[in-house]
Amino acid sequence: MNFIYKLIMVFREWLSPQRRFTLKKVAPSVVLDYARKASSCLLLVFVFFTSCTQDFEEINTNPNSPVAVQPSLLLRQVVYDYGEQMSYEGFTAGNLLGQYTTALDFNLFDRHNLKSPQLGGNPWPILYTNLRDNEIMLNLALENETFAVYEGPSRIMKAYMAAALTDIFGDVPYFEAFRGSNATVTPIYDSQESIYMDEDGILDNLDKGIAAIQNYSGTIALEGDILFNGDLDGWSRFANSLKIKYLIRISDKMDVSQTLQNVVSDGNFISESNQNATFDFTDGEPNNFRLARLRIGDFNNFVLSETMDDILTELNDPRIATLFRPFGNSMSGDFNGLLNGIDASQTSIALADYSLAGTIFRENTGALDANFMTSWETHFLLAEAAEKGLISGDAQELYELGVSQAFAYWNVSLPENYLNAEGAYAAPGTSALQQIITQKWIANMINGYEGWIEYRRTGFPQLQTISASLNDDLIPVRMPYPAEEAALNNVNYSKAAEATEGNSINVRVWWDD
Repeated sequence: MNFIYKLIMVFREWLSPQRRFTLKKVAPSVVLDYARKASSCLLLVFVFFTSCTQDFEEINTNPNSPVAVQPSLLLRQVVYDYGEQMSYEGFTAGNLLGQYTTALDFNLFDRHNLKSPQLGGNPWPILYTNLRDNEIMLNLALENETFAVYEGPSRIMKAYMAAALTDIFGDVPYFEAFRGSNATVTPIYDSQESIYMDEDGILDNLDKGIAAIQNYSGTIALEGDILFNGDLDGWSRFANSLKIKYLIRISDKMDVSQTLQNVVSDGNFISESNQNATFDFTDGEPNNFRLARLRIGDFNNFVLSETMDDILTELNDPRIATLFRPFGNSMSGDFNGLLNGIDASQTSIALADYSLAGTIFRENTGALDANFMTSWETHFLLAEAAEKGLISGDAQELYELGVSQAFAYWNVSLPENYLNAEGAYAAPGTSALQQIITQKWIANMINGYEGWIEYRRTGFPQLQTISASLNDDLIPVRMPYPAEEAALNNVNYSKAAEATEGNSINVRVWWDD
């Protein structure tokens, strides 16, 4: 630093007005001498600063702030963020669409104005943010052999989240999406059929994910895995259960029986409760269920729906005491539900007259899971496939196993006569398919969108006409594209809106058409 200071002083003296004035009066030889000195000084300054900046990038890089994110961190982030946010979304909005709960705050969303989300009802950014992060993880796995172990899980998660996206909205940006930094920020909308069936679509990514796991011969462990703790076999079972689910979902559009039978014959799907693709919430922050962190007024907004009340009461189903609480004005621990879609201008509601959501969703969330795929759901799907003749198997046996596992999932003892009475596979006044889907619907309360999607596909259970509909008494069959799409991706949005009769919530998706 002393050297630099001296150089500065030399130049300061050289460039001073007095020096410039004096030079006019001295001999040329003196001026030449000053010029040589100045040149030497300039050369020294150049050499000094060049040597200082030669390794500038290395010196100026913070070793504690990596420029590339590790796939283990991405895997943990994607699984947790998606599971946490979509569990909350599924409860606050999906449960209104699926008529598990009713909103007491005269919620426009509950009256089927789906462009007016309140507390929940906007899954679009959750899905696209996590699909983008997952795509980064997949690309790291494909580009760097060190990260090859992440290819299978990232493909399986891509298929899982893409299915949720298209089953909720229909045609969506997919093949050009999630890659804005390398491709386009205005992707086209792809058809649901292509998202399911084409290369790099849902079913293809499940097959490629399973193949990547089977072909992985490296020794690097899968880290950041909060679903299966690094067990690649768990990811394979997860993928095969998803294949069963999505093949059945599209089974009205094409013959899937042989592919389904192959999966079932291999037997490598989630078949036991200890194989479930879930992670546990905690009782306290920061990893408790988000409903526990809502202010009490917002939590008190969600009460038992009349639809759920009627179904559980008809089944004499004890799970009602876990999923809901007795209403405040009850003198004998009774439960009471409210019809969805109340109108603020015509209805006076007292909270104490209706059953709030159970303590498992607020005070005791450590007993609650973020649910991706379970053994009970898999067995209900297989029971449906067997009942329809898509696979060989005993449909009643598969159904009863699904019911038993679903009760255990919610920590409720299965009544001794439940499967021989109202919950029987062939109960009077109902059909086997209705029983299968209704039982799956009940158990899916933490995944409300899933219950609504399956109702759209099967018509079960029978949802009710809501109290004050803003949709001509029609149950919506898709979510509308969010308003920001019209602003940020207008050309492609306009085409998609035109194909859905003005972004209507009453236009069926491909597998439901």
